Amino acid sequence: MFSAADSVRKENVGDTVHLRALIEFSNICKNNCLYCGIRAGNAKIKRYRLTADEILSLAKSAKEMGLHTIVLQSAEDLGYKTSDLCHIIEGIKRLDVAVTLSIGERTYAEYKAYKEAGADRYLLRIETTDKYLYHKLDPKMDWERRFACLLALKDLKYELGTGSLIGLPSQTIESMAEDILFFKRLDADMIGVGPFIPHPDTPLKDAKGGTLTMALKVMALTRLMLPNINIPATTAMETLEAGGRNKALQSGANVIMPNITLSDLSKNYALYPNKSRTPLADIKAAILKLGRTVGTDRGQSIAYRLKSCS
Repeated sequence: MFSAADSVRKENVGDTVHLRALIEFSNICKNNCLYCGIRAGNAKIKRYRLTADEILSLAKSAKEMGLHTIVLQSAEDLGYKTSDLCHIIEGIKRLDVAVTLSIGERTYAEYKAYKEAGADRYLLRIETTDKYLYHKLDPKMDWERRFACLLALKDLKYELGTGSLIGLPSQTIESMAEDILFFKRLDADMIGVGPFIPHPDTPLKDAKGGTLTMALKVMALTRLMLPNINIPATTAMETLEAGGRNKALQSGANVIMPNITLSDLSKNYALYPNKSRTPLADIKAAILKLGRTVGTDRGQSIAYRLKSCS
């Protein structure tokens, strides 16, 4: 399966590995998801929120490193006004880079404002298509509302990313298969699949968690179902097992998102414990060692490009 996914990846999106600069700009969250280390109910974590100037400074550093996509990721923090975020997006776009947002559920009007400010892509993971499990693990959240957000983003012509957690308590093989079918029906442009890693300061601290092998299986099957999309080798895979990122690159993945957030802050963006942090130079060296090439452009999804041309 992994070999087949790797072959399909090579045939459809080539050997280039696209790099995205990840800026985790706030860990303040209004939600209380049982599996997440930065859930509102975790009083042990040190909270932070970067200013516009701090975010723009990190983006400039990323451009100087040769990274051509900036991913702005945060918890569901409502402390930033729409105008604040649009100002940040506009500032980053002046660097001549692509901007990806991963900031959760917003209104159609907010998504539209971000798009008009220059945002190119949006990542919003569905987490699981099992609605009962979703509502059990995400108190006060609503699966249908999240799905509506994905449809709004598609309607606004964002390059759309979603994904799922693998190994959640009570998650079944059938629901993981349904996740893959959901990705295909949604016709997403990027899919991020990662193993669930229990955090010690959450209600699921004693859960078994996911395995790298199962996460890779879901990822590989997703590549076989959606041959032209972008698929990241997620940090969670590397955290769960040293070399996990390389295994993902050999099983259908073609994207890596190096974290450029200052380390003293990034340690508090702890969705799961002991998050791997690999230097950019080491990531590039590993890509070349696998016989792949390091991307030097914005790495737009071929699936999105084909839809845009049709």
